[in-house]
Amino acid sequence: MSVIVPPIKCQGIKTKLVPFIEETINWDKQQGIWYEPFLGSGVVLFNVCPQRAVVGDRNQHIIDFYRSVQRHEITSESMREYLERESVMLRTGGAEYYYEVRDRFNTSHSPYDFIFLNRSCFNGVMRFNRSGMFNVPFCKKPERFSRSYITKICNQIDRVQAAMEGKDWEFKSCDWKEIMRAPRKGDCVYLDPPYIGRDTNYVGEWPESEAVALADAAHATQADVYLSMWKENKYRVNEHIENCWSDFECFEFSHFYHVGSKQSLRNSMIEALLVKA
Repeated sequence: MSVIVPPIKCQGIKTKLVPFIEETINWDKQQGIWYEPFLGSGVVLFNVCPQRAVVGDRNQHIIDFYRSVQRHEITSESMREYLERESVMLRTGGAEYYYEVRDRFNTSHSPYDFIFLNRSCFNGVMRFNRSGMFNVPFCKKPERFSRSYITKICNQIDRVQAAMEGKDWEFKSCDWKEIMRAPRKGDCVYLDPPYIGRDTNYVGEWPESEAVALADAAHATQADVYLSMWKENKYRVNEHIENCWSDFECFEFSHFYHVGSKQSLRNSMIEALLVKA
């Protein structure tokens, strides 16, 4: 079965790591509850596809979008109609129209506009300022939404909507601590927190104190825990792993990051999957 690629793009997306993560997770997804407090694009959730899940993210726009898909308020048909209309406006208006949609989104928070911006902004970066405003510039491609590209996005919506069918999944916009209070023995927690020392403008801040508190919570829970975290690249080694997670079993996978605001953030990376099971 091919990897389900979600319609949302964001920094650190785990698409290439999904087979590695799935192979490493040893948990009965028909019995316990899957907890994921840093949902991001949702790629791990949609591919592990547990029967029951409670997932969260501080980025309200991601949660609003997936809730809308879950409730069939957004479908591939409605998204196609929207993108076909907006593609004409973008082709005609170029950057000026992109910034018009960006201003509109920052006022109305439409999940349709969220996808438009997410797929036509510079290098697929998801970034908000301290006031919560999406502030990524235009990708400078007025022809961005070709017919084939619109079809690709709509097919992605179809696949994630199909993955949700018949499942007991709850999407919550909340702090990670709220999600981490619930897991019990027999449940599974998947953690993919922001990376310390890298751009955290995806939403809010991620200081080291939060990272340490997360490690404490992960050690305290009786649930199985799987943590995705960068281990090293050609520039440095992540000392946080040794300081806070050294007693977890470590599995490694090397891959390349293509999404990032700077060239220095697009390079080969050794990713670790740290396990307490």
